[in-house]
Amino acid sequence: MVIKVFLATSSGSTAIKKKQQDVVAFLEALKVEYAQLDIACNEQNRMWMRQNVPEEKKPSNGIPLPPQIFNEESYCGDYETFFDAKEDNAVYSFLGLAAPPGSKEAMQADEGQHIVENGTHADESNEEGAGDDSIEVPEGDRNGDAHGGEAEEGEGVDADELAEPVENEATEGDEEGHAEEDGEQEEDLQSEEEEELRQLEDEEEADVEEEGEEFLEETREEVAE
Repeated sequence: MVIKVFLATSSGSTAIKKKQQDVVAFLEALKVEYAQLDIACNEQNRMWMRQNVPEEKKPSNGIPLPPQIFNEESYCGDYETFFDAKEDNAVYSFLGLAAPPGSKEAMQADEGQHIVENGTHADESNEEGAGDDSIEVPEGDRNGDAHGGEAEEGEGVDADELAEPVENEATEGDEEGHAEEDGEQEEDLQSEEEEELRQLEDEEEADVEEEGEEFLEETREEVAE
């Protein structure tokens, strides 16, 4: 297979000349067999190139500019796609050629294939290991069965209902305590009232005795006079 490079030897565009030189120089460096087809001096080459470049690869004006690269009759690409392949070390794939052994592109391809194969073997090993290591759990040890009976026994029992007796007991105890305190306070009040009454009675008795003694004293004085 021969790589065909369509270029314009008499182009007035410096950019086009530079692109053509880059493509040719790189193909020579790779020692790829190629043929230069001039479209400036050969109308047949120019027409063939324009007709065989895919429509989706043509610019908006419909006229593809050189350099355009073909592998025999198959379209490879223009300078931009060639440059991208060069940056990715994929020029041989871009040209539709097999990469020679020892080239960067061949080494990358081998590494990619090796990774894919290792990944496939690893997946197969994991699947086999998963099948061998599977252990059937007895029904009695399964979470659903082990706790199912306990869950059924506890059905219908509300936590609030369980807490109600405790709360009622605590309330009854508090009421009894308050009742005892109230009784003690009433007893204390009664005792204080009784004590005050006793004091008043004693004071009244003392006043009565004093008044009596004063009355007797006045009477004696009057009698003496």
